Amino acid sequence: MSTLPDSYKQYPMRREGYDHDLYEWSNIHTRAPFQWPEGKSVAVFLCVSLEWFPITPDGPFKAPGHMVTPYPDYRHYTARDYGNRIGIWRMLDAFKGAGVTASFAVNAAIAERYPELIEAIQADGHEIIAHSTDMNGTIDASLGEEAERALISDAMARLEKATGARPKGWLSIARQQSFHTLELLKEAGLSYCCDWVNDELPYKFNNGMTALPLNHELSDRQIITVQQKSADSWGESMRDAFDWLAKEAKAQKSARILPVHLTPYIMGLPYRIGALEELLADLRARSEAWFASGDEIVTQWKAQQ
Repeated sequence: MSTLPDSYKQYPMRREGYDHDLYEWSNIHTRAPFQWPEGKSVAVFLCVSLEWFPITPDGPFKAPGHMVTPYPDYRHYTARDYGNRIGIWRMLDAFKGAGVTASFAVNAAIAERYPELIEAIQADGHEIIAHSTDMNGTIDASLGEEAERALISDAMARLEKATGARPKGWLSIARQQSFHTLELLKEAGLSYCCDWVNDELPYKFNNGMTALPLNHELSDRQIITVQQKSADSWGESMRDAFDWLAKEAKAQKSARILPVHLTPYIMGLPYRIGALEELLADLRARSEAWFASGDEIVTQWKAQQ
């Protein structure tokens, strides 16, 4: 016989799906059919992280890719800065060569320190997504609501000043949120965030914001750096994912998103950039593919709801 009190078994948040009120639970195969423009079935969401890693102690936790040896960690610092000085320009050339649009998740510190880069991104018609202040601008439940509000406000104000436009989308460092984040993002005027990775289409939060899933498993950081696979193997993984999504979309008569999360200091190296160029050319030729920014994807999704 159980000795636990009856109150132990009572949990008011227990329900279908996750135990919260942030959004309504929904299986993707039960939703109404959905298509991208011109009947395209797979939106290719290229998202590039532009990151500033301070040579100072971390915030609440180390963000992925942060310094790993005692400060000052010049080896890892300069390896990451390579992405902003060299790798990103190769990626911009690759996007231009393929004729595709991308979104850039930008730390405010990057926008302030690399004006030529921001100018080039905007000149090519790419979108800028807010990506906190820098890679120490992390969020978790220990931060406190007022400190988090100040962090988001600071990032947004600095990005707007440096770029001339207020971002519509947000990507947290390490995709990490607190219990207050969604309301604070809405308060700051943002319309969507990329932190939640549990779907292959956008969905609506109960506070009116939109989730645009950016799956970390499909990032170059995860496949190449963590899993230690080659650039060619990364490209093969992206093709496999696209093929599966296109097949599934055809069978279910409803569209999907392929998120491709890119890091300049990883994919922009001279022995890897060719794999990105080959992938872009391959997917660009697919009849099912629609390359779009985060804002374009969210706008099209909202129009059909």
